[in-house]
Order: sequence, then C-alpha cells, then structure tokens
Amino acid sequence: MITIKNITKNYGDFTAVNDLSFSVKEGEILCLLGANGAGKSTTINILLNFIQPTSGNAEINGLDVSKNPIKTKQFLTYIPENLMLYPTLTAIENLNYFTKLSGKSFSQKKLEQYLIEAGLEKEALKKRVRTFSKGMRQKVGIALAIAKNSKVLLLDEPTSGLDPKSSNEFISLLNKMKNNGVAILMATHDLFRAKEVSTHIGIMRSGILENYSNTSELSLSELEKIYLDIMNFKNVN
Repeated sequence: MITIKNITKNYGDFTAVNDLSFSVKEGEILCLLGANGAGKSTTINILLNFIQPTSGNAEINGLDVSKNPIKTKQFLTYIPENLMLYPTLTAIENLNYFTKLSGKSFSQKKLEQYLIEAGLEKEALKKRVRTFSKGMRQKVGIALAIAKNSKVLLLDEPTSGLDPKSSNEFISLLNKMKNNGVAILMATHDLFRAKEVSTHIGIMRSGILENYSNTSELSLSELEKIYLDIMNFKNVN
C-alpha cells in the first residue's frame, strides 16, 4: 500500500533523503527511527505530496503521489505530532467536518460510534476539543481514519508527549488497525514503542536508511545496540 522507490530530496547542497526505498504492505507497521534531521518527516511529507522529491517515486495504493495528489489522499489519514482540530467545535463536530471534507457524510449516531471505537469516552463526545488532552485529540484522528476506511495511516511522532496510559491506548488502536489490514508508517524516537507495535523497523541517519529489520527478529536490547551503533558512527564521523 505504501511504496517508496529510490527517493532523493535535495535542498541545494543539502540532501534530506538519499536514495530511499521501502514498502509497507496491508497489515504491516513500519516504524522509522532516527534523530532529528534523519529524513523521517521529509519522507512522510513526500507521501502526502506536501513536498516533491528531487528524484524517485512515492506511491499510495499503487498510485504515484505526485501524479495523483487528490486520489491518493482518499486512501490515507495523516496524524502529526500535534493534531490540529477546531478548538471551539466538539469531537463530533470536528469529525463531521473532516469526514465531509473527504467526501463522506454520516449520521450523528455513526460519528459517535466511530469516536467510541477509537477509544474516546462517551462523555467527551460533545465536549469542545479545546478541553482535550493530546491523547484525546489523537483518538479523534483515529476515528477519522476509521470513518474514511483508510487503507494507509501516516504518523509523525504520534506518541510524543503522551502519558503512559494514553500511549498504551494509542498503541492498542494501532494494533487494531493493523489487524484490519491497514498499512501504517510511523516516524518515532521511541524505541520501546517501536519494538512493541511494529512489524518492521527502519533506522535512518542523514537521509539514508541504514538498517531495515523484521521486528520479530530483534530483542529490544539488540534494537537499542543497532540504533546506538548507527548514531555513534554518525558522531564519530
């Protein structure tokens, strides 16, 4: 569902992403690990067609993102580190607005069902979003993915700043979506959560995918060693 083929992104003399290739199939979660500036967010922004690659191709559901910017967005939901919702609207009103933007329309009962399925407490459905914690806002984003029947979920540091309970709840939601066949790409700094939720892990350094592994083949300590070796190599050089 997600395919990156030999993507390079240059900004003048600076290379943000260098000849990057990977794929994420239905029911897989690829976690991209790396320090700030590694190229994780740039990769997601290319998939969203927010920026154009210098060379290479990005595909969602077999469609070239650059050539099909509107069509490919119909297949995906994007949840950034700080999900922007309308603070004076309720959770239901926000979900209603964003689903209509995507060309879908649902009854209030159905919207409530999607929000509850995403883990939002029933008493929060009609509260204004300005009162919500970050974890609650992220659940509205998951509800949008469920309502849109998204085939692809793009996440940029979604658990950053969440308390342990909210982080656990969010990871459980991702596992549920994975089991429903959603292809998920998540950029994160959190090795523990990456190991816990992913099917595959990629470690990026200076725009290069330095390591790509099946998560089941690594222990957390092995993952940490590989990650630190790559980061220390950067510091030495």
